[in-house]
Amino acid sequence: MHTGKQLSTEIDATVPTAARMYDYYLGGKDNYAADRAAVEELDKVVPSTRRLALNNRRFLNRVVRTLAEEYGIRQFLDHGSGLPTQENVHQVAQRIDPDSRVVYVDNDPMVLVHGRALLEQDERTAVIHADMRATDEIFDHPETKRLIDFSQPVCALFNSVFHCIPDSGTDGPLAVANRVRERLAPGSFMVMCQLVSDDPKVREFVTDFMDKVTQGHWGRVRERRDVEALFEGLEILEPGLVEVSTWRPDTEVAPRQLTDEWIEFGGVGRLPQ
Repeated sequence: MHTGKQLSTEIDATVPTAARMYDYYLGGKDNYAADRAAVEELDKVVPSTRRLALNNRRFLNRVVRTLAEEYGIRQFLDHGSGLPTQENVHQVAQRIDPDSRVVYVDNDPMVLVHGRALLEQDERTAVIHADMRATDEIFDHPETKRLIDFSQPVCALFNSVFHCIPDSGTDGPLAVANRVRERLAPGSFMVMCQLVSDDPKVREFVTDFMDKVTQGHWGRVRERRDVEALFEGLEILEPGLVEVSTWRPDTEVAPRQLTDEWIEFGGVGRLPQ
């Protein structure tokens, strides 16, 4: 089991991070030259990535809104939340019910700094500095305990993050998902998606490239079957496991992922009642 090894609180501007690269794709300002250079290199092989990042963010917003509006979820635990941007989970959820509570989890020290500054005025939201694999540390954290009642349904989010962690029997995506599932009440939801590709060359290139530029803070681009395995035993909400721009789009003309070098694939599962 992951022991939650000591995380660095130093921000290293010379080493790209997935959180800051994602921030740049979304048009944010919390990124450095190293992140932007890495994005430029990545775009040479997978030019659809900016669209993919934007579509993934829209998916997150639709999921949170759907679970809050239609299923009455008022507690959200966002693993690997990334840097604050427009339409964060707490903003979407609290628009439906101001009492909605959100805990953001990230191991990037920059997320901690910016997140805490953003949330100083909001007592129903917290940011904790932890590795998303450190389930016990996250669930037992004082801020998590203050905000989340695990005897009631919770939405655990793993939105576009599992490709950031390597395969491991104890700490890979499946082990982490199962560990979190064991701690959640019946009727809770798990939102899980990650980058997948049918093209082995794309999987290999992106996996090697990201592992190199982030100095080992990366897992791998996987296949659809790897994501499907995460949902075994869960009740999968319609429309099932899909490329995320097609998950309950707001309109018929909503932006779609038009290229298929790689896609963000996943959906929403509910723990049986």
